[in-house]
Amino acid sequence: MYQPELIRHPDSCPALVLNADYTPLSYYPLSLWPWQTAVKAMFLERVDVVAHYEREVHSPTHTLKLPSVIALRQFVRPNEYPAFTRFNLFLRDRFRCVYCGSGRELTFDHVIPRAQGGRTTWENVATACAPCNLRKGGRTPRQAGMPIHREPIRPTSWQLQEHGKSFPPNHLHSSWRDYLYWDVELEP
Repeated sequence: MYQPELIRHPDSCPALVLNADYTPLSYYPLSLWPWQTAVKAMFLERVDVVAHYEREVHSPTHTLKLPSVIALRQFVRPNEYPAFTRFNLFLRDRFRCVYCGSGRELTFDHVIPRAQGGRTTWENVATACAPCNLRKGGRTPRQAGMPIHREPIRPTSWQLQEHGKSFPPNHLHSSWRDYLYWDVELEP
């Protein structure tokens, strides 16, 4: 009988990492550790194993089922505010241009252009598709006649995590089902 779980390569068996309260450390990107890191944390008694894959690894004297879900023993308090990065900016704006709503050729735009004294801050940078960014040029949205549909704000980490729930990753193992909140088909 064919059992794909038993022949799966260990590198395709990441562990979902939960905080001590059994919520994912992060939704987007999803908090995953390679199997080697998860096993090391097990032996250092830093995590509890919540679920296993059927896949095993072997040493000369031991056999170990790979963990598929682990929970930290000590709670990690998330930062209140995320770092300002291009990825986090796109996530804040849900990977859509704030001018036309397109999800293609995304760039970031200074709402008040730097040439007019605008700074690179959460409150002054927004996601824009390349055509809208080019059309707007060195002008403000009002000067360019381009209404902005979402005012840029400094998001909290919680807000970004909520937005991340709208973008499930391609690989979700069925043992993760009870800890994630996406309405998608999970891999067996």
